[in-house]
Amino acid sequence: MDDGSVDHTWEIIAELNKTDERYQGIRQSRNRGHQNAVLAGLMEARHHADITISIDCDGQDDIDAMGRMVDKYRQGFDIVYGVRSSRDTDTFFKRFTAESFYKLLNAFGAEVIYNHADYRLTSKRVLDAFADYHEVNLFLRGLFPLVGFSHTTVEYERHERLAGKSHYPLNKMLSLAFNGITSLSIKPIRLITGFGASVSLVSFIAVIWAVVMALAGNTVSGWASITSIICFLAGVQLLSLGIIGEYIGKIYLETKHRPRYIIAGTTLRRCVLLSTQEDL
Repeated sequence: MDDGSVDHTWEIIAELNKTDERYQGIRQSRNRGHQNAVLAGLMEARHHADITISIDCDGQDDIDAMGRMVDKYRQGFDIVYGVRSSRDTDTFFKRFTAESFYKLLNAFGAEVIYNHADYRLTSKRVLDAFADYHEVNLFLRGLFPLVGFSHTTVEYERHERLAGKSHYPLNKMLSLAFNGITSLSIKPIRLITGFGASVSLVSFIAVIWAVVMALAGNTVSGWASITSIICFLAGVQLLSLGIIGEYIGKIYLETKHRPRYIIAGTTLRRCVLLSTQEDL
């Protein structure tokens, strides 16, 4: 899947296809982001195969796990998630942030498979059902569990990158987590509602206490603390408006019904079947 690259990636794919038609490629009109690129590849490939496996091209995901994924499919599973068996090769900071990422998503209602990225096998009927999902704000890791069907996992050891650096630093991981949460759950809105109700209750009790103290002839002092509380609540209100605005923005984008991807070229002409385990 060529996500609108500006180098010679497409030329290399086309040349490989000329020498061996098992190499097929799809090219987008421009870069639309990782999630849209994966979706475009899956939606196009489903017309040419009974099963599809998505995998990143950085060489970190173990291709030998594909054979075990196919075995699981033959056992009757429609979705097989590739799951990292360990994170021993990661730094402590990377392990901590990754674990926090998955826990945060699940805590806010975005169901995801722990230590799974986008290395997965999907059957044709899963992808046909997934085609009815028209979200513009894509978070595939959270959407596939919503489709249903029988699923399982296959563990594998993750390798070092063949070249380059990771495109998912901490800020992108946080952005992906936030997008996943706001795309799949309204729990943040409910938390804001609950917090607002709690603050209102505490404020109401404080007002009653202040009135009682004033009637008793006691002067209620503490302008500094009152100012701090006002500033705190103002910050909470702005944060709440920001979260609500994020949801409204997503609604705005969804109502436009713009295409999530545009195919500029493809080599897909016929399905090449893999008949033996060794072919994988």
